[in-house]
This record gives sequence, structure tokens and C-alpha cells, in this order.
Amino acid sequence: MGNLKPITDVGHSGLGSIVAGFLAPHPPHLVYAENPPQNIPRSQGGWENLRWGYQRCRDKIRKLKPDVIIVHSPHWQTVVGHHFLSVPKLSGLSVDPIFPHLFQYAFEMDIDVELAEACVAEATAMGLQAQKMVNPHFRVDYGTIVSLHMLNPHWDIPVLGISANNSPYYFSHDDAQDQMIKLGQATAQAIKKTGRRAVVVASNTLSHLHFDREPEIPEDMSKEAVYSFEQYLWDMKFVDLLRQGDLDAVQAILPEFMAKTAAEVKAGSLMWMLSAMGFPAMPAEVHAYGSVIGTGNAVIEWDLEAFRQAREHPSEATCPVS
Repeated sequence: MGNLKPITDVGHSGLGSIVAGFLAPHPPHLVYAENPPQNIPRSQGGWENLRWGYQRCRDKIRKLKPDVIIVHSPHWQTVVGHHFLSVPKLSGLSVDPIFPHLFQYAFEMDIDVELAEACVAEATAMGLQAQKMVNPHFRVDYGTIVSLHMLNPHWDIPVLGISANNSPYYFSHDDAQDQMIKLGQATAQAIKKTGRRAVVVASNTLSHLHFDREPEIPEDMSKEAVYSFEQYLWDMKFVDLLRQGDLDAVQAILPEFMAKTAAEVKAGSLMWMLSAMGFPAMPAEVHAYGSVIGTGNAVIEWDLEAFRQAREHPSEATCPVS
């Protein structure tokens, strides 16, 4: 993979900037547990640690007042190129194919089409295959919807969804992740040129080995557990590196982490987001970690705006600067 570089000039006066990034896992169970009016199935709660972590992220996003939330989802899979939602408004019913008894969600979202067009142009200029998704009847995937709902259930901020292009993975891990680095750079350039205050979101679970049976009551937390101790240890090792801001070490262990735990970061969302943010040499804030049917899920934040302010005014810094 390409070398990871610390963040440099993102966010200069007069340019758009990425103000924050979030690792935002998308188990449909989290929406189900909240009982929002958009979701048909009803629950008795569950997975509170993860949901409370998301609440802290929601509060941060309200304070940041971004123009757009951009999400890369592993569950919108495309074979030829990277696709960007490019219809001004999308609505419909999204049903999880694995958990239809938990997730039947009536979605309605405003899409930042201008930014989508800029992203396609920048990605194409960098030699990537990219195109706009212009089908007005497109059914948005549950990965995109869950992450966006958990971060902003009001749906009052325009969004932009990006597909997961699977074809590079037929060649090699390095080829695939290098392509996601380029896509992240293209996204950052489009944000700058369009003047957006953007939040970027990697819709990824970490370890992804999971149980194939669920309890009679899905939200029965007495039955919830990590898939294995080894998987848990790998998650903790990976999360701790993010907490330290050691992205060189993250890059080094990524292939083994994916091989040992079937980690969902293989789809490239995390690498895309880190690249778009400029691989910031800063500690990430972990809001929550928890298992859902055995998978490892971490809700993590990179507050880039605070990081930049701390570098520019170190005597007033309220967050660590490395």
C-alpha cells in the first residue's frame, strides 16, 4: 500500500474541509433496538453500549453543523467502478436480506448531487473507474441507512453514499487498499473544491466472524457474546492502535487482522476514510465497543476540526496533538 502521511493542508480558509470522521458499524439490530418510526419491527431495546456511544457522536455532529455526511458502505457492492448516489431525493423501503424481521426501514434522504459529480470527476482524473448512480427508484442498502440513521436520525443533513467496488480484491489486498487510498484523496479534493463542511463515515464492523443462530428474542442481551476470545483480542489490538493514532501500525497489521477475523474493513471503507482525512497523526476517540451476534463493533471518532485548532493554537489545545 502507499505510504500513510499525516494530515497537511485540509481546511484552509475559503476551501471546503472534512471536519470529522466516524467509524460507524451498521448492524441493523441497533436501529431495531431504537424503535424509530421509520422501522416496522418493534423491539424491547438491546445493545445499549453501542447505541449510547452513537448518541455522543450525534451530539458532536449537531455542534459541527456539517453541510453533508458522506458514507462508504460494504453492502452497496459494485463490480465495475465506484458509484456515487446522484439523485436529489431517494426514498423507499429497505429490507435487510439476512434480518428482515429486524430491519424494514422506510428511508427518505436528500443527496448532495453537486458533490457526487465532483467526486466522480476527481476519481476519474486519478485513473479510477467512477460513475453516478442516477436511478430514481434505487433501493439504498441497509449499511448506508443504518450508519446514517445512527449518526443523524433526524435526516436533516444532505448525504452522499459511495459503493464498495469489489473487483480489486480479486487481484490482491494491496491493490484494493491502494485504490481506496486514491478514492479517499479524490473525495477530499472534491470536498475542497465544492466548499463543503463534510463528515466522512466508514460503515464498517471490525471482526466479522459471527454466529449463525440467534436467540428467540434477538434483543436478549444475556445471550450476546463475542464470537471468540481470539477475535476479541484482535479487535482490541486494532482499536488500541487507532486510539494511539499509530496509522503506520494499522497499515502493517491490516492484512493479518482481516485474515484472522474476516474483518469487514476489507471492503475498504476505513482506508477510504483515513485517506480522505489525510491519515491524521492524532488519537481517535472510542465512544463504544460491543458485540452483535458475535461481531466486533467500535464507534470511533476523529475530530479533525479540534485537531487543526490545537495545532494552530497549541497553548489553547484541549486534545492531544502528536
